[in-house]
Amino acid sequence: MFDIYNDFKEKERIVKLVSLISEELRDRNRKIKIMEICGGHTHSIMKYGLNKMLKDSVDFIHGPGCPVCIMPIARIDIAIYLSRLENVILATYGDMMRVPGSKSSLIKERGNGSDVRMIYSPIDIIKLAKDNENKKIIFYAIGFETTTPMTAALIEQAEIEGIKNIYFYINHVLVPPPIEAILDSCDSEIDGFIGPGHVSVITGTEIYKNIADKYKKPVVISGFEPFDMLMSILMIAKQINGGFSKIEIGYKRAVEEKGNKKAQDLIDKYFEVRDNFEWRGLGYIPKSALRLKDKFKHIDAENLFDGYISKNLNNNNQYNNKIIENEICKCGEILKGKLKPNECPLFNKLCTPENPVGACMVSQEGACAAYYKYYN
Repeated sequence: MFDIYNDFKEKERIVKLVSLISEELRDRNRKIKIMEICGGHTHSIMKYGLNKMLKDSVDFIHGPGCPVCIMPIARIDIAIYLSRLENVILATYGDMMRVPGSKSSLIKERGNGSDVRMIYSPIDIIKLAKDNENKKIIFYAIGFETTTPMTAALIEQAEIEGIKNIYFYINHVLVPPPIEAILDSCDSEIDGFIGPGHVSVITGTEIYKNIADKYKKPVVISGFEPFDMLMSILMIAKQINGGFSKIEIGYKRAVEEKGNKKAQDLIDKYFEVRDNFEWRGLGYIPKSALRLKDKFKHIDAENLFDGYISKNLNNNNQYNNKIIENEICKCGEILKGKLKPNECPLFNKLCTPENPVGACMVSQEGACAAYYKYYN
């Protein structure tokens, strides 16, 4: 039985796994390209130096696994507009406060007088609503399948307690569609995927079926310790060399094949799949995000304030996706796996965590933030 605090980092085990991976890939004429889908995995790769340990055999491609990073400017601007409404408190997670919109950010709006609050958990919204019964509390909800059940639980709790002043600006996104969009691009050279651990705890493995069956790419769900990561890479390497592709769980102490049924049911109770959603760097991807079901339109901020939002987008000449990204910032290319963070001309120069130009540097899960912290 492994000691969760020590054995997953034990030097002898790590050295042995690196040797096994190198031996497995010894006869290949090029490095294999593995994309990690989770921002937490990007940080593990950089923190433990896995990219250096495997520099001769594996090229790590950083995917769109950071929910803050993939949020397009238009969606951030909408949150900014909502924060300017009278008698509104807009609440969201800390990373979203600093992500730049087209002309401002939520933290700047707070400095200009808007009531913008940082929360640590969606349940914080309950207390905020009770303490401010005369105000509308708008929750700017973001995240992959991992955090969606928490938003659903908040809606359920508000219903149970009869709280009527909580509204939702939903930006929950799904893992598989952007990965399939990347694989559909003609220049994709990805050989396999490290599947996200926390997402898979909720969803199980079925959501990756297309990636393995249709696109013939190995998917191995991994934990976050160096042993977890290296074992998953070895499993991917064996699939590639064996000429087959399937979904495997390399994080069995946390992930089950069917996932968390209770969390899935809670999501299904309140949410349905959107027809389309814009991703930073990837554009509009069909069926890649969630929205509240029609029966919950009365708490949907986008529905309630649609006219106000459209008017502001039009006034800012940004309607119909006319927003201009910073052309020098390469966050979009990094999210597509086309560039590494240190290949952006702004990295560690004009763009730092203290003065972020792009979302990939703002978020603690962003690839640029990981490189800034660990790369040398």
